[in-house]
Amino acid sequence: MSILNKKSLSFLEKYLNNASPTGYESTGQKVWMDYLKPYVNNFITDIYGTAVGVINPDSKYKVVIEGHSDEISWYVNYISDNGLIYVIRNGGSDHQIAPSKWVNIHTKNGIIEGVFGWPAIHTRKHGKEEVPKLENIFIDVGAKDKKEVEKMGVHVGCVITYPDSFRILNENKFICRAIDNRIGGFMIAEVGRLLFENKMKLPFGLYITNSVQEEVGLRGAEMITQTIKPDVALVTDVCHDTTTPMIDKKIEGHTEIGSGPVISYAPAVQNNLRERIIDTASKRKIPFQRLASSRFTGTDTDAFAYSNGGVASALISLPLRYMHTTVEMVHRNDVENVIKLIYETVLSIKNGESFSYFDKN
Repeated sequence: MSILNKKSLSFLEKYLNNASPTGYESTGQKVWMDYLKPYVNNFITDIYGTAVGVINPDSKYKVVIEGHSDEISWYVNYISDNGLIYVIRNGGSDHQIAPSKWVNIHTKNGIIEGVFGWPAIHTRKHGKEEVPKLENIFIDVGAKDKKEVEKMGVHVGCVITYPDSFRILNENKFICRAIDNRIGGFMIAEVGRLLFENKMKLPFGLYITNSVQEEVGLRGAEMITQTIKPDVALVTDVCHDTTTPMIDKKIEGHTEIGSGPVISYAPAVQNNLRERIIDTASKRKIPFQRLASSRFTGTDTDAFAYSNGGVASALISLPLRYMHTTVEMVHRNDVENVIKLIYETVLSIKNGESFSYFDKN
């Protein structure tokens, strides 16, 4: 039986369609908090916008489940005399997919629409074609000159997002920009909902954490972990489906959509906590995959693990196709199984439990 209902999917669509670029996540966080509010006791927020729904706020033992709320975007960097706009990245935006894309430029006057222009094929020299690069992609807002662009309210520093909205492909593939990683915020919110609806009483404090600024260096997690000071952190993010063309499995490993959550092996992943997750998946018959990461995970797991003298942390990832494009794709079954795995793992944790290797051997 599906654990996602109509209300869940309506929230997911609204949440994904809302723009929340890195550094400007507040509107998305409000959508998220409004949905989560009935299922938690209170909220913690910080000055940069990370939001945390708390269950049992008076408990000394603290468990975090975490995703990040920001999406990649662009900044206006330069406006030419003839009114064309050149950009720099805000996060890992892909210059190669930009040409011919519609964009929304966020200004104090509201959204200004534009397009990433590109020379017609007829005008490009055969065999000597320039490829899209950060230096040559540009946005056209239909203005005749720089003065007209500025009159619209566009200036250096305005943030730019893609307008692509949520769709379902072939009944069970969720597609949108910014699934990385607002789907994480969605999944941890669903864990909160299930705990509430199933009347589960936790013997510890649960901190459902939607961090900002992951795309520029795990900064939101780095800040909020100092505020919460958790004992355990279960982080969820996306990872690559490596079964599509031009990806080398010998380098990236073999993970694919539809085959279940991905459990990571990495120095930042605490071994005993990871084994608890694997045991839980096995006992609850939740399919899962494995992924090894060299040196670091590149997710908020790293920020939590190395904070506060060390926090037992682990990563449960959702396999995704076409990361950092406007057609990011995940499988509904995987979304549900990540939710189940986080939910069941949370229920398996005992109040005050230490995952230390030395305590167990």
